[in-house]
Amino acid sequence: MKTNITYHRASTTEELNQILKLQEENLRGLVSDEIKKKEGFVTLQHDFEILKKMNDACAHCIVKYKGEVVGYALSMLKEFQNDIPLLVPMFIQIEKAIKEQNLSSNYIAMGQICIDKKLRGQGAFRGLYNYMEQELKNDFDAIITEVDTKNIRSSNAHKAIGFELLKNYISNNQVWEVIILKL
Repeated sequence: MKTNITYHRASTTEELNQILKLQEENLRGLVSDEIKKKEGFVTLQHDFEILKKMNDACAHCIVKYKGEVVGYALSMLKEFQNDIPLLVPMFIQIEKAIKEQNLSSNYIAMGQICIDKKLRGQGAFRGLYNYMEQELKNDFDAIITEVDTKNIRSSNAHKAIGFELLKNYISNNQVWEVIILKL
């Protein structure tokens, strides 16, 4: 792993803008099929306003290298479940899974995770989730997210650090895995 990597909670406009830049560079519609298969992708593009509102409620976890944001994990409280239409089905499925499996409803949704390609495979993904877990474990019982089943790299990476499958569902002609990391 590269030295000088640090983990933080996002706190500045500059950091939020760097998250948006990294997000845009990795959008499913903008990367080649080869990159999607080998490196993964992100599905959703946030705007600054919603990203900042989410951050103000529970600051996003970020990875920095040489002063630049090179990775992020977005924190999304349940109160935002209707603010991003593409994520409404995820929250519905999370709530169903919680009831069906009698799980704690005190969770945070990880709205999206991305590591810059220059740091992939060097432990930054695991480090970011370890940092997120340490930062949030006193306030939440679990981190829950979803992964597009076509994003095999992301699915495997999440399972490798301890996420477990809650359920699969179909939304917008995509098959999603709802996964949980108990804190």
